[in-house]
Amino acid sequence: MSGLIWLDIDTPIPEPDLAMPEGLLAVGADLSVPRLREAYSKGVFPWFNEGDPILWWSPDPRMVLACGDFNESRSLGKKLRQIARRESTADAGVLVTTDLAFSQVIRSCAQPRAAQAGTWISDRIIAAYERWHRLGQVHSVETWVDGRLAGGLYGVNLGGFFFGESMFTRSTDSSKIALAYLVRFLKRHGISHLDCQQCTAHLASLGALPMSRGDFLALLRGALPRPAPPWRAGQLLHDGTIRPFNPAGHGSRKENA
Repeated sequence: MSGLIWLDIDTPIPEPDLAMPEGLLAVGADLSVPRLREAYSKGVFPWFNEGDPILWWSPDPRMVLACGDFNESRSLGKKLRQIARRESTADAGVLVTTDLAFSQVIRSCAQPRAAQAGTWISDRIIAAYERWHRLGQVHSVETWVDGRLAGGLYGVNLGGFFFGESMFTRSTDSSKIALAYLVRFLKRHGISHLDCQQCTAHLASLGALPMSRGDFLALLRGALPRPAPPWRAGQLLHDGTIRPFNPAGHGSRKENA
């Protein structure tokens, strides 16, 4: 590649194999839903700091979690079984839901971690993905503990592929519980892989592995034409099904307390 590709509003997202060695592909354009949909369908995503121009990335290698390889530790497995036994009862202490608190989830993900001074999930990113969420292709999974939002994640679903964006936790294992339930939902509906974007030790501990860009794009191309799962707002159960959520049957939910 001879240099960085600058995008005008009407310039298509370049092919990912034109990316620079560190994965940076292009700069510019906007965060409209059509632009984001075009980028993700090519395996490209935005990642930039507040105040900077939009940067578009296609890392090589790419961190990917095969749903069948999700690493469920012994302690997490025990906790998941306990949750499953009580998830249909009125006094269930832990519940997992989908698309009931997307705005709260993405804003919680945007909160700086202890080792970080800032966050890439800026107001522009939040606004863009909230628009996409309202159109039905961006989703959240929430973990509630005693009626309070304790953890969760959000991501993009195009066809038969899910792109994980970010997760947060306020209590032990809450984000892992959301991820475990998401994996079960995806597996139930024929989605075999979850994109994790960046290679980190935390993702590796959950079973994600680096994949070459070429293999990732081949996987993505094969998955995009498949139908998306039947997402809806509701309670996500341990068997990967979603049912309507009845707050009266589970007590009140407090989003941030």
